[in-house]
Amino acid sequence: MSRRALTLMVAGFLTLLLGVVGALLPVPYVVLSPGPTENTIGDVKGKPVISIEGRETYPTDGKLSLVTVAYQGGPGNRIDLFRALRGWIDPTVAVVPEETIFPPTSTAEEVEQQNFQEMTNSQDDATAAALTELKIPYTSVVTVASTQKGLPADGHFQTGDEIVSVDGVPATDRESVSGIVRRHKAGETVTFTVNRGDRSLTVAVPTVAAKDGTPIVGITMRISYKFPFKVKINVGDVGGPSAGMMFSLGIVDKLTPGPLTGGKSIAGTGTITPEGKVGPIGGISQKMVGARRSGATVFLTPADNCAEAVKSVPDGMRLYKVSTLHDAVKAIDAIRTGTGSIPTCSAS
Repeated sequence: MSRRALTLMVAGFLTLLLGVVGALLPVPYVVLSPGPTENTIGDVKGKPVISIEGRETYPTDGKLSLVTVAYQGGPGNRIDLFRALRGWIDPTVAVVPEETIFPPTSTAEEVEQQNFQEMTNSQDDATAAALTELKIPYTSVVTVASTQKGLPADGHFQTGDEIVSVDGVPATDRESVSGIVRRHKAGETVTFTVNRGDRSLTVAVPTVAAKDGTPIVGITMRISYKFPFKVKINVGDVGGPSAGMMFSLGIVDKLTPGPLTGGKSIAGTGTITPEGKVGPIGGISQKMVGARRSGATVFLTPADNCAEAVKSVPDGMRLYKVSTLHDAVKAIDAIRTGTGSIPTCSAS
C-alpha cells in the first residue's frame, strides 16, 4: 500500500471515529415527544381517575382524555447528539434547549417537585372550577404552602396551616395577608391566628427586610378549598397544571345525569382557574399527536394556543377553541347533539 493510500485510510478512519464519538457526546437539549393519554372518566391501573364520595354520581360514557408530553434529556441524563439530530428531523417531536425545561437555578429533582405541586394545585382548582360551573357552593382558605429556610416563619409554621387572621384582620386571600405584613417595619412583630388540624394557634413572628426592602416573614401561601364532598384524582406520574380543564370536565360529567360526551372520544388540554378560565399550555403539537394516536378526532384547545395549534394539527382532527370551562361544556353539548355552533381555531 502506498504512503498516500495509507494516509487517506488513516484520515478516513479518524474522521469516522470522531464522527461516532461526537454523535455519542451528551448535548444540553431535551426531546419532547407525544406522551400517553388518560381518560379522566375512566380508570388507571384498575382505579378510577376521578372518584367522588359524599355526593350522588352518574354513569359516564366515551372519553374525556387529558394529554401529556414525554421528554428525554435533562441534567444528569443528557441525550446524545445522534438522538437530538433524529428529533430535529421528526415532525412529531421538538428539540429544545435544556434550560427551557430545567432552569439553571433548579435541579432536576426541584423541577420534578414543582411539576408534582402544580399537578396537585391544578386538581384542587379543577374541582373548584367544576363546582363553580355547577353552582355548588364551597369555601376557600389561605394556607401555608412552605416556609423559607432561615427566615422568621421557618419552624413556626407547618405546610397546610390555615391562616385565619393576621393582626386580628380576617385572611380573605393571599394579597390581604401580604398587605398586612408589608404595613410593618422590619423587626416588628406580626401576629397570625392559624388552624392546624383541630387546633387554633397564635403565632407571632418578626418581619425582616427582603432584598428590595419589603418586610417579609418567609411564608409562601396558596389558596386551598373546603368542598362539601370528597373528590380524589389519580393520574400516576403525570405532572404539571395542563390537565386542569379535562379534570373539571370529568368531574362535571360524573356529577350530572346523562353522559356528557354521548359516547364520543374527546381530548383536550388547558390550565384552569377556580373561576373556570382556561389558560394556555406548552407542547401543544406533541399533545395533539398523542390525542390523535389515541383515537380522538376532537380536540378542545385553549384560545391562546389556537394560532400555534392550527399550524400542526394532525389529519382527521378538528380543533375547537375554548376560553372557559363553560365554553368547553357547551362545545361538548353541541358535539354530542349535533346542534349549535362551536368556535374553531384559526391562525389569527
